[in-house]
Amino acid sequence: MSRWRASSPVSAAISRAALKQRARDYFAAAGVLEVDTPALSVAAGSDPNIESLVVRAELSPNRRLFLHTSPEFCMKRLLADGYPDIYSICRVFRDGEAGHRHQPEFTMIEWYRRGFGMQAIIDDTLALLAAALQQPEGSRPADQLEYAQAFRQYADLDPEHASIDELATRAAADTDLRQTLGGDRDAWLDLLLATVVAAQFATDRLTVVRHYPASQAALARRCPANERVADRFEVFMGEVELANGYVELTDAAEQARRIDDELQKRAKAGKRANSVDNAFLAALREGLPECAGVAVGLERLQMLRDNTDNIGDVVTFVFGQEND
Repeated sequence: MSRWRASSPVSAAISRAALKQRARDYFAAAGVLEVDTPALSVAAGSDPNIESLVVRAELSPNRRLFLHTSPEFCMKRLLADGYPDIYSICRVFRDGEAGHRHQPEFTMIEWYRRGFGMQAIIDDTLALLAAALQQPEGSRPADQLEYAQAFRQYADLDPEHASIDELATRAAADTDLRQTLGGDRDAWLDLLLATVVAAQFATDRLTVVRHYPASQAALARRCPANERVADRFEVFMGEVELANGYVELTDAAEQARRIDDELQKRAKAGKRANSVDNAFLAALREGLPECAGVAVGLERLQMLRDNTDNIGDVVTFVFGQEND
């Protein structure tokens, strides 16, 4: 028999509504405007690690459409068009992501602050998280570490200079894993961050990891003080990632080059060829103001707030449960 009842109780919905309201109250007090952007797009992201859900529509039967994985590109188009600081709380979709901490459809809080540098956007993120989680005054401050410092402290490795063999040995990789990841340095670093480094982060306070390698910049600018790293940071509670933020790249030519590199990586990995979002690149060419942006998974926040490690406890329906 199909399961039709909700996966979580009414109390979880009440907790969720209150958490969203606290986030909205924070942004309202800071003068940040709430915006809505389309969930449906003619272009999919180029990130080799994120897959978009494909939609077929009668209005365009011979053309692929995609559900967005983030409102980022549309929000940056708004900033380039003269919008002030903005935020969005919206549903996003990622194919192939399902488990006790993931669902293919989830809720993202994303925001952009004009003129913010690295420390300013980190401070803004920590303040938003404190408001959303109702952290009491005087609670333990977040640990703030450089990416390289985190690897030295928790993995006894220099992420910039360690050999692939040293990275693989620290990951206790078997022959199959070594063959799968090969010489992809960033893949080894991602694995070690998730399984070794973050696994040792404090569980009673937040940890901020900042200045990721430039090869992992994504849509972040390179750090003006050190071109080898990017102005990118992530916030963790224990091993669980809560937020991912950048001081944004505003150079359209550099962004186009990075997208092309990512599309080549997708092709090399045998993944679907995605089209370039030309409207996004056009907005960058017109002029994206200096800004910083952050994405936070709302369900992750609620799981932390409600003291659960199962996303099914904080969403109304778990993907596919009706057919279990």
